[in-house]
Amino acid sequence: MTFADIRNKLDIYERLIRLDKPVGFMLLMWPTLWGLWIAASGEPDVRLVLIFVVGTILMRSAGCAINDWADRDFDGAVKRTAQRPLAAGEISGREALAVGAVCVLLAACLLIPLNWPGRLWAIPALIIAAIYPFTKRFFAVPQAILGIAFSMGIPMAFAVIDGRVPAVAWYLVAANFFWVMAFDTEYAMVDRDDDLKLGIRTSAIFFGRFDVWVIALCYALFIVGMLFVANDVESGPWYYAGLGVAALIALYHLWLIRGRDRMKCFAAFRGNNWFGLAVFAGVAADYVARFGNWPRLFV
Repeated sequence: MTFADIRNKLDIYERLIRLDKPVGFMLLMWPTLWGLWIAASGEPDVRLVLIFVVGTILMRSAGCAINDWADRDFDGAVKRTAQRPLAAGEISGREALAVGAVCVLLAACLLIPLNWPGRLWAIPALIIAAIYPFTKRFFAVPQAILGIAFSMGIPMAFAVIDGRVPAVAWYLVAANFFWVMAFDTEYAMVDRDDDLKLGIRTSAIFFGRFDVWVIALCYALFIVGMLFVANDVESGPWYYAGLGVAALIALYHLWLIRGRDRMKCFAAFRGNNWFGLAVFAGVAADYVARFGNWPRLFV
């Protein structure tokens, strides 16, 4: 195998696990960071932050590989996914599973420095992530399963820092669940025509003509959930400022998707990265403003 062959293969693997499309892992990373910052009162160990960020990238990568293997018979018939490596025949199904397994093993190595409560929470996180791609065959709203999968970093963060998962963590999980429902329904709206032909089930199909209203409701429930979080941790004005910016972004997304145009729905989905960032910025800035708390490297 020549250097060019190796380089081409690595490029294929990069596209398989979507390293060329970082928005996906960022949508998983933001709620994990919200959890870390709140659990640590704004001063998490920098090394712990690094472990969770890298772990998020690896688990999202593994999820993409498993998802493509599960959807290998469908992706070729969907406009947006037809050129994915497995659908295009650039790699075999066995290769895709092997790449996913390597990502899981690397993520497992990151659990070594963590406490046992944190390690144990990684088990249901992995199981739910593995189950999600198959739920499109039989569950009317698979986005709900994704909502749980994308929230698992929150209880894990609290378990690592506190050794337990307090009520505020579950408020955060509930809020994040509705955010995931909102942005992944926007995502599902992009593929609705193709999914209907293939018999794949999604929230965009299930909610039908009420899809935009349901997304609006999910964004609203996210804001309500985050107000419960704010009350529990006695947040200050910076927290509410970040939440206010996120609410404005949500309103912009609703304006974008009102006509259900495929590309505008996709733009709204991608814009949720800024939504998550706005919430995180508000959380982090609030701890700095109130207590002068910054992430730190414990010696």
